[in-house]
Amino acid sequence: MLSRATTFASALAALAMLAGSSFAQDAQSQVAHVIHAGRLLADASTGRVLTEQSILIGADGRIIGIEAGYVTPAGAEIIDQRARFVLPGLIDSHVHLTGELGPNQLLEEVQLTSSDAALRGAQNARTTLNAGFTTVADLGAPNDSIFALRRAIAEGRVPGPRIIASGSSVTPDGGHGDANGFSPDVVDVLRSPSACSGADACRRAVRRQIQAGADVIKITATGGVLSNTAAGVEQQFSDEELRAIVESAHAMGRRVTAHAHGAGGINAALRAGVDSIEHGSYTDAESLRLMRRSGAYLVPTILAGVTVEELADAGGVLTPNQAQKAREVGTRMRQSIQNARRAGIRVAFGTDSGVSRHGINAREFQFLVEGGYTPMQAIQIATINAADHLQLGNVTGRIAAGYAADIIAVDGDPTQDVAVLMQVPFVMARGAVFKNE
Repeated sequence: MLSRATTFASALAALAMLAGSSFAQDAQSQVAHVIHAGRLLADASTGRVLTEQSILIGADGRIIGIEAGYVTPAGAEIIDQRARFVLPGLIDSHVHLTGELGPNQLLEEVQLTSSDAALRGAQNARTTLNAGFTTVADLGAPNDSIFALRRAIAEGRVPGPRIIASGSSVTPDGGHGDANGFSPDVVDVLRSPSACSGADACRRAVRRQIQAGADVIKITATGGVLSNTAAGVEQQFSDEELRAIVESAHAMGRRVTAHAHGAGGINAALRAGVDSIEHGSYTDAESLRLMRRSGAYLVPTILAGVTVEELADAGGVLTPNQAQKAREVGTRMRQSIQNARRAGIRVAFGTDSGVSRHGINAREFQFLVEGGYTPMQAIQIATINAADHLQLGNVTGRIAAGYAADIIAVDGDPTQDVAVLMQVPFVMARGAVFKNE
């Protein structure tokens, strides 16, 4: 005869089995889509690739799980990618969706409104999504334009990648990111709303950007190539201003990323506590030491450097001030990524698209490989690294249960040849199919 305790234990076990069975049935009934993947990058951190897998996706746009073989749950839409290589949606950590560099750049600054910028942003967002980039960080755009676009995409009103947005860059008065190269009365109209001088004014600029809706604070710690002034590419904020910016942002739960070319400005920004460096063209031994110590990410944007070099040589787009800096900085970006790789610096994928044409973001993979990274490492830089950098490590960058269904598929094997990422025939973002050729 069984003891009362044994009988109770058996009953609990039976209930657990019933509950497990019920849960499994519920999970199956909630499957909205199933992607049949011929090859699947099952773990971007290790590069493990599996064959003949099914990705189960719920109606909420999240991944339920992955099963071996080609399963067909009742009522689920089957998406056939058996002839393709499936991997996580790509992440670009540095874009400018609301504009694109061209021969009319100076004229457009006084002709176009923030509404024009938002509509152009919507067009460029769709182009970027179709290129396989399901998440981007937009680092420098009119507040009204980019925050409205971010909201419209999140609400499903406009097709585009998930957007992490800084809005207007916090910049020194007259520095890179402020209005330059116009008559004084035009400068007064066009000057950046986030330009500041002095620690207190810079604290105020940061707080107002967060109040306006910034996910991250973007600062211009040094001069830049595309500011129409012969002010070089070295440090422009003072050390005190940099500390005030970082302290204010961190106190309100925002990370700080610094546009920085010159080594002095890079190192000053890192000492002040910024969380990442954009471009990093002239990183030196001290820069690498500071980045290793803090864990700051480098977002190299080599494509931007190559683009401005090409434009400087072609003529017709860059002003003389811009062309001179472009020729100096472009080559340095390629050297910088090689130094970062050898030093073991954390790198996140970014292109500065808007300087280059939108939709060719994947060209950056080629430059990463030329800089010494393997194709698999380059993919990691654009998935798990970039997700971690943007604090989305529990949201996207992997194909795993609980993650957003941000998924792409390509013809060929990108772990052997990154060039195949230039043509992406299948794109799913947040569980919705946006492209399936």
